[in-house]
Amino acid sequence: MTQPPGQQPPQGGFGAPYDPPVEPAPTAPPAPAPGYGSAQPGPYNAPAHPGPYGAPAQPGPYNAPAQPGPYNAPAQPGPYNAPAQPGPYNLPTQTAPYGGPGQPGGPAGNGGGGGFFRGRRGAVVGAVLAVVLLAGGGVWLAVGGDDGKKSGANGSTGADQDSASGGGKGGGKNDKSGAEDEDRAAAERASALRAEAAGINAKRKPGEAKALWLQEGGVDLPRNGSDVYGPWIVGDTVVKAMYRTVSGYSVGDGRQKWALKLPATMCAAPSQATADGRIVLGIMSGSGTGATCDALQMVDLNTGKAGWYKKYKRVGAWDGLSDPAMAINGDTVTVGRKTRTDAFRVSDGKVLFGELPGNCQPFGFASGPVAVAAASCQTAADDHKEQQVKRIDPTTGKVLWTYKVKKGWEISQFYSVSPLVVSLRKPEEEKWAVLLLNDNGTYRSQLIGDDPNYRTRCDTDLLTSGKALDGCLGVTADEHGVYMATEPESGIDPTNKVVAFDLTTGKVKWKADSPAGQTLMPMRVEGGRLLMHLGAAKGKGGGIASLPPTGGTPRMVLRHPASGADAERELYEPKVAYTGGRSFLVSSRISGVEDGDEEKAKSMGVYGN
Repeated sequence: MTQPPGQQPPQGGFGAPYDPPVEPAPTAPPAPAPGYGSAQPGPYNAPAHPGPYGAPAQPGPYNAPAQPGPYNAPAQPGPYNAPAQPGPYNLPTQTAPYGGPGQPGGPAGNGGGGGFFRGRRGAVVGAVLAVVLLAGGGVWLAVGGDDGKKSGANGSTGADQDSASGGGKGGGKNDKSGAEDEDRAAAERASALRAEAAGINAKRKPGEAKALWLQEGGVDLPRNGSDVYGPWIVGDTVVKAMYRTVSGYSVGDGRQKWALKLPATMCAAPSQATADGRIVLGIMSGSGTGATCDALQMVDLNTGKAGWYKKYKRVGAWDGLSDPAMAINGDTVTVGRKTRTDAFRVSDGKVLFGELPGNCQPFGFASGPVAVAAASCQTAADDHKEQQVKRIDPTTGKVLWTYKVKKGWEISQFYSVSPLVVSLRKPEEEKWAVLLLNDNGTYRSQLIGDDPNYRTRCDTDLLTSGKALDGCLGVTADEHGVYMATEPESGIDPTNKVVAFDLTTGKVKWKADSPAGQTLMPMRVEGGRLLMHLGAAKGKGGGIASLPPTGGTPRMVLRHPASGADAERELYEPKVAYTGGRSFLVSSRISGVEDGDEEKAKSMGVYGN
């Protein structure tokens, strides 16, 4: 499993106790489960083999109702976990790590919210919404100005005030020069993709699903490419976002329903939208080297229209260097950084809360129905090494309970919110642990693994900015256990296992082998069965598989056509969503060698019957 420089996780499993703190931190009445001083092993100390502490998984952009993340909120759209709607991850040819009832979730944050910003700088410009009709659908222009072509232009300085109509101060123009040629080229590429899907379907074998549609990148990107945010699925629309464009497509045939051009480059996004299909995106403001990720744009994913725009202040070195982690809980969107979190009402942009009392501040939440946050404590001028798990009221900011993590350990990811499963790491010793807490914030158990490696794919590994804390594929949980994928065996045709852990003891309950030459990544639990993404391999289509809570042999729920295996493998570390009998695979990053390659690169594949 390859990861960006500096993010390589230590190799090995987890198992030894991490030794919970001596005194309980929860303010709520303790539960009957073992507490900090109990004799049960606590999470925080991988014994002989430091764990692969690096990629938790989009609590799935798959969306188990009771679980966080782009993948778990019952009523919210996002990738990896939405039970009833089309829902990020497995490319056989690539080893780079990975990521409401009714709607899948999407990608999330670095444990500590600390990365440095990378990528193009943008500027916030514009005033009122203008509608421009282009071939292939309506384009809503949030603001005018530079379209961010590869020339490197940065646009003009952004606004420092709020706007209820979307967009900041300033203005811009829509340059239509060459638009006809661009539309013609896009139409030709779309026709070629339809022909490719038809060719795949013509060679289908009995029992295989159809390639419903394939989608290209379609957006001119900077030289280094762009991360892809989403997918978010709202009704019959699937939405992805990259660079300065948010696009909505029909889930049935892939027709573009709308495209929204943003005033500047995206730099963060929650894994899930609200129950009514609205989301708030983090975008850059300012120009040149002074551009900062400190602006928010609300978007209605049903219509593709921009709503309110707002800037927030970033104060001090820690805040300035922190990588924002965004989440949505009900009608609240939070933007976490190392030293604080700011919360806004999604519906109208009203400020709900900011810095909380005390020296321990949340740096990121998990999206979903339960607002659980990771917090760091400033114990010295440059020290945030003490961390906590908190349950917080997303409307008022009131802390309901607190669990103190043992000093030296950092909160890396939330694998699940219900049950609460937290990935921890100890960077200095390259250790990894997975902690389970009770609903009132008391210690429950920690996972004890006997495999040399476990594999999860999280947004912390994929996104260069805007890493949320709940974007993982390869791990999920329910009332019966925690389910995690192992690292594939080395070789030409990698194969792995899915391991189930007991919630009370943390010990392994059972293991299930993936089909020969392919890998399985848990997404979510739905209808009493564990749903998993099966990665495509040479000559073998991927798909969606399932297992009962007792384990056994995986059964295919949706088998992708073997004739389309090559096309499926072209999607880079795809984010995966499954809903409504359809599987949605979206490349987590788009880039190209030559100018224009990124527009032609495959960005999405959708399969179903």
